[in-house]
Amino acid sequence: MTTKLTNPRDRITKAHIAIMRSPEFCMFSGVLSIGKLEMTDKLPTAGTNGRDVFYNPEFVNTLSTKELNFLVLHEAIHKVFQHMTMWKSLFKENAQLTNMSADYVVNSSIIEADPHGKLTHMPPDGLYDKKYDGMTTKQIYNILKQNPPPDNQFDEHVWEGAEAMSKEDAETNRQQIDQALRQGEVLRGKMQGNKNRTISKLLEPVVDWREQMREFINSTCANKDVSTWKRPHRRFIGQDIYMPSLIGESIGSIVVGIDTSGSISDKDICRALTELVSICKDVVPKSIELLYWGSTVVSHETYEHDYDAILTSTKPVGGGGTCVSSVKDYIAEKRLEPEVIVIITDGYVESNWGGSWQHPLLWAVTTNAVAPNGKTITIKEK
Repeated sequence: MTTKLTNPRDRITKAHIAIMRSPEFCMFSGVLSIGKLEMTDKLPTAGTNGRDVFYNPEFVNTLSTKELNFLVLHEAIHKVFQHMTMWKSLFKENAQLTNMSADYVVNSSIIEADPHGKLTHMPPDGLYDKKYDGMTTKQIYNILKQNPPPDNQFDEHVWEGAEAMSKEDAETNRQQIDQALRQGEVLRGKMQGNKNRTISKLLEPVVDWREQMREFINSTCANKDVSTWKRPHRRFIGQDIYMPSLIGESIGSIVVGIDTSGSISDKDICRALTELVSICKDVVPKSIELLYWGSTVVSHETYEHDYDAILTSTKPVGGGGTCVSSVKDYIAEKRLEPEVIVIITDGYVESNWGGSWQHPLLWAVTTNAVAPNGKTITIKEK
């Protein structure tokens, strides 16, 4: 049943107020104010680019009050989960299944928080299946890929808009959402709202470190990728689909600095290198410059396109001490111009983690340490 209030923007404002007053959903109050809210007929329903939210006014007025509350929360939680940036690689592989997988995650979290429909009701064409409760977007995607269902969703995911956002804007958006969510959790506690398993995980998102590594390197090199039909894309060969692969005609080197001071296991090093080799087959850097370091860089190996050889021929060399700035100094001394630097370490390095770096930097850390510069991922198995 639709409401008599027909001004769509006013109805959305009313939905925002209802959510802010709800003990279960008040934690999203700050998230609702991030980005712009735009009424547009360019989308058939509604959508987000991860920061801004877009609503088709005619669609809004087809929804009941509870359905509109659900839709507003749906877009907000897409933003919180950072779906538009976190799963860009999946979207490029299969946009439909990625959209559906993300929707299952979002709708599950809303229904779990409001199981009796006190504030919300899922609109027609919404996706929900209890068997997906507690799963990540990637886990659901893998299931759907085995048996693709018909496309059925009630909102749009503006992936192109997310990709058009600068890295600085995307990082600012991420930080604002994280801060708003943490403040919202304090408010939820004061209002004595029930804790929800899925929503609680938002404060400590569990993302596979491999996906984070792939996303960081792909996004750093993406604007220099071109496609070629001369070499089929590895990811689709097993499905008997012939697709062009990406080649980086102007992609430079990737420098990989491995801490061999003695506290990182061979297994951790092998895990990280295996994933890097897989990634490099897609982005195709000019070379991989593999540096082993302790107090200084003690070994330098270069691999040009024969990436698989890394796993069989590399010879780790130990070094006393841990001074990661030695890697930065070595890169400058040898005039290396990497597209990206990946440092594999336990995080027990100098307090400023080498200070200021001149190239995109990814820390793959085997402990819970977080670097004050670059991006940090934790190499842990679930």
